[in-house]
Parts: sequence; structure tokens; C-alpha cells
Amino acid sequence: MKYGVVLFATDETIAPAVLGPALEERGFDSLFVPEHSHIPASRESPAPGGGDLPRHFYRTVDVFVTLSVVAATTSRLLLGTGVALPAERDVIHTAKQVASLDLVSGGRALFGVGVGWNREEVRDHGVDPRKRGRVLDEKLAAMARIWTSELAEFHGEYVDFDPMYCWPKPVQAPHPPVYVGGESDAALRRLRDHGDAWLRDRFDLGTFRRVRSWLADEGRPDVPFTAFGADPDDLDVTGFDEVGVERVAFWVDPGPEREVLTRLDEIAARWVR
Repeated sequence: MKYGVVLFATDETIAPAVLGPALEERGFDSLFVPEHSHIPASRESPAPGGGDLPRHFYRTVDVFVTLSVVAATTSRLLLGTGVALPAERDVIHTAKQVASLDLVSGGRALFGVGVGWNREEVRDHGVDPRKRGRVLDEKLAAMARIWTSELAEFHGEYVDFDPMYCWPKPVQAPHPPVYVGGESDAALRRLRDHGDAWLRDRFDLGTFRRVRSWLADEGRPDVPFTAFGADPDDLDVTGFDEVGVERVAFWVDPGPEREVLTRLDEIAARWVR
């Protein structure tokens, strides 16, 4: 089993240049950093899990800037968006950012994606929240075209560009693995059609088995699973190997350097070493 960490990067939390080496030193294999471009003041969409929205959601540092700093200060750590929100992003710029991260890190980028829970946020980017899943699917297809074609062209309902050149190309072939988050029917179809791995934030073996069986029926039997955002104090990994969970990415509360390093020591002592 591999072990990684999910941690919000903000202007008030541990610096990326400290975090990356700390993770490598403790034996973690990956870092996943969540993304929000902004938090609309209206707050119509309920917070994940209910209650007030935690402070760190409001203060996120750009995910690709964060991961580039981590790339520059590490040599083995895998660098994941966890998750990025491509429906809100310009597709050409995002394709270039992912490929550039993969290049400067020597092929360590993981592209975790989702539709996002905050409907007002996606609306502010000019996207109908009801269509954000379809927009995401089309943008993933378009980015794959950009990453794998010297002369890329795409014509869809939401993405449309004539033949163009866009470099660099990713180091990983055919491109950095796309980790799809979500468990709705639409998310699972996205995993089947565009994904290389699944991020799941609930950990019942029954669902893992069901999705594994469905993927096999759909011709994708070997898609690896990551248990995403797990509580290191309350997780039972019995049966994870059986259903193809290759990694546990533990949730770590965002905080100042000393608090985060102490927490990483606790998790590593129990799970990694």
C-alpha cells in the first residue's frame, strides 16, 4: 500500500517548500492539493459536510504554483491536484500547466479532477452549473488531444479550437494520469471514458467491489483506486488490496508548520514506517 496526504495550501499554512521535503523524509509517496479559485460571498451552496465553511477554503494558494514549489524541493514525491476544477478553467492554459508541471518535476504530476460542489463558483466562471459535468468531460477530451498531438484540433459543444501547437508535452506517456473524483453515475462514466484512476472519499468495501466489477464489465478492469481524504485515526484498510485500492491519501488539517509536521510524524509512525 502507498500512503499520501491531502492538504490545503493557503497563505496561513505550512509553506510548500517545507511541506514537500517533510513528506519525502517521512516516506509518503504523494501530495494532493485541493483547488478553489475563490469563494463567492453569497454562500448558496452548502459546505461539504454541512455547517460553516472552514477558513482554509477562502484562502487557497494557486494549486499549480504550490505544486511547482514542491516539485523544486523534492525528487520522488508525486504531485497531485486533489482536485482541480477544469470546468472553471481555460482548457488550453490548463493543458499547458499540467504538462509544464510534469516536465519540471521529471514526470511526477497526477491530475486529479472533479466537478466541484460550489455552484456559484463555477457560475462566476461563465459556466452553467447544471452543465459543469459535460463541460468537464469535453475539456478532459480536449486536453488529452493537446497533450498527445503535435498539431491539436478539437471541435465540441463547449470547447472549440482549430489546429494549433501547444508545448511542452508531458513527460509521462501518453499524459499524466487523470484521477477522477466522484461517485455519481456521471462521475463513473467519466472515470471509464477519461480516467486513469479513481479518487473516492468514502471507504466501504461494497462500493469498491461494485465499481470494480462495473469497470471490468466496461473493459477497464485495472483502474487503480485511491482512498482519498481518509482519517488516519479511524480507518480500517482490511480488504483494500482485494478491491484494488493502491493508495490511501490521508487528510491533514491545514495549519502552521509545527502543527502539520507533528501530525505528519504521528501518521507516518502509525502507517508508513
